[in-house]
Amino acid sequence: MSFSLRERARYAFDNTLAKGTVALIAWLAVVSLLGILLIAALVVLFGVRPEGAEELGFAEAAWGNLMRTLDAGTMGGDEGWPFRIWMFLVTLLGIFILSTLIGVLSSGLEGQLDALRKGRSRVVEHDHTVILGWSEQVFPIIAELIEANASRRRACIVVLGEKDKVEMEEAIAEAIDDTRTTRIVCRNGSPRALHDLHIAGIDSARSIIVVAPENEEGEKSPDPDVDVIKALLAITNNPNRKPSPYHIVAEVRDPKNFAVAQMVGKDEVELVLVGDLVARVMAQTCRQSGLSVVYTELLDFGGDEIYFKEEPSLVGKSYSQALLAYEDCAVIGMRQRGGAPVLNPPPDTPIAAGDKLIVVAEDDDAIKLGTAPAPANAAAIVAATEVPATPERSLILGWNWRAPSVINELDNYVPPGSTIHVVADAESAEETIRTECSGLKRQKLQFRRADTTDRRVLDALKVQAYDHVIVLCYSDTLDVQKADAITLITLLHLRDIADKANHRIPVVSEMLDIKNRALAEVTRADDFIVSDKLVSLMLSQISENKELNLVFADLFSSEGSEIYLKPATQYVTPNVPVTFSTVVVAAARRGESALGFKLAAQSGDASKSYGVVVNPEKSESVTFGPHDKIIVLAED
Repeated sequence: MSFSLRERARYAFDNTLAKGTVALIAWLAVVSLLGILLIAALVVLFGVRPEGAEELGFAEAAWGNLMRTLDAGTMGGDEGWPFRIWMFLVTLLGIFILSTLIGVLSSGLEGQLDALRKGRSRVVEHDHTVILGWSEQVFPIIAELIEANASRRRACIVVLGEKDKVEMEEAIAEAIDDTRTTRIVCRNGSPRALHDLHIAGIDSARSIIVVAPENEEGEKSPDPDVDVIKALLAITNNPNRKPSPYHIVAEVRDPKNFAVAQMVGKDEVELVLVGDLVARVMAQTCRQSGLSVVYTELLDFGGDEIYFKEEPSLVGKSYSQALLAYEDCAVIGMRQRGGAPVLNPPPDTPIAAGDKLIVVAEDDDAIKLGTAPAPANAAAIVAATEVPATPERSLILGWNWRAPSVINELDNYVPPGSTIHVVADAESAEETIRTECSGLKRQKLQFRRADTTDRRVLDALKVQAYDHVIVLCYSDTLDVQKADAITLITLLHLRDIADKANHRIPVVSEMLDIKNRALAEVTRADDFIVSDKLVSLMLSQISENKELNLVFADLFSSEGSEIYLKPATQYVTPNVPVTFSTVVVAAARRGESALGFKLAAQSGDASKSYGVVVNPEKSESVTFGPHDKIIVLAED
């Protein structure tokens, strides 16, 4: 098929105009130049000149035309009608050109402003943190990273999400009052698109955090792991990726997808298994009041955190000796050279060259060997006694996708012969229990479908007879606020039942919105687990130090050593002032690492962290009562 010259010319012209504002300005310049030169040639050819003036040369005529094109008032002093007519044509050409130019510039500027508003320009940053995906988890992650960046002069966090740039910026500004030394940059794009990842500047980033994105209604997608895995593929398999490895942290919800995500990310990604993490925390916390406060203290950047520290001066000494090496740092483990981190190793484990201690400290700058703490008061240390374990009764009120993991995880901690009763108003709960909780070994499970906000149901259960009560949110079927509202109603009923029975009911509750925790505190529940907040804290910590992922995996696992709150009377004589170094020695004799304590008298005071003190000074003198607890790392 052949095309005419006119068609070819028009096609070329259309393609040129499609290139944008610069092309339009170029065409206007060409038209202006041709018009000016043509009229100048005609003026010279016909000998047209101002009345009483000499004949104009071509250059002089062209210059005059240019001035009249730019300024219509230039022709005001022209004399002679023939010359005025020609200059009037030039002025009309100028009016047409300038008006069109103004329109083109205005349209182009508006387009550029619109493009900036869309957030599609490339980020030019170095050593920044990139958050891929937009959800409610972004806010606590940013808040924690701001704390971590407090010592950096020009820190930057880049958020890439499938949401309007301005909306993201407004939401962040509303949630976070002061960004301190950190700048927040938002860009609109898909974490699964190669070009959009280039916009976020991932190749020059210090770390990359991948969160499960929300859908258009502000809810997590039905299969968030697919979005996370696609984002990992886009990062690691980009043909134009940087040669050095990335530092990626990502969340995975379903254990079945963990292996796939690991294959995609390989050594470049640190994965956080969300379901197992929350289940383990709830299973451990429901049996130990105050444990959630300890975890929060270790995971957020606002208090004490976990660090790795090599101490050449301690080479040749044992782990038990290192426990008392710092006045204001708590030693909780070791990472031997070339090996994996181990929490609470045997006391006689030697420290070799290249080994690093795992310590809890206020800041990495605070980890300094100083004056040895006050010696332990050996007379105040009591002999270790075995407390026989008895079967426990647990009650779960409510239901969501984490419930089977909570049930299975709890089976790793309770003594044999225990029972667990699940009461929930969920259609699929009974079938899910039958298929996913069939391997219970230490506890017998019962299920009843009922409304957990119905007072008659709770009274019939006799909740005061249970050792542990867990309240789960209906997050699978209800929105965040509605799910938290049902949880609050259930907690209020439980508090009233406890008050009327004059009996303390140990309750652990799951909350979805951190803002609702303040409302829930009037229910006097022992612990609140804000699921997304907990995951966000861990993602933030690992983004700053990838080695912490192995520490957290060990800390929250039922294998090895975990955090326990044990009666202080099992370590020291009650009502006798002792230094915390005495507590450390008492715990070390039992093969445990002490890192704090919980005072029962302050358990209801939020301003004092509910009585929980992590990493106290070794020389601090404390008098423990019969209901106080020691926070230790132990195998059981």
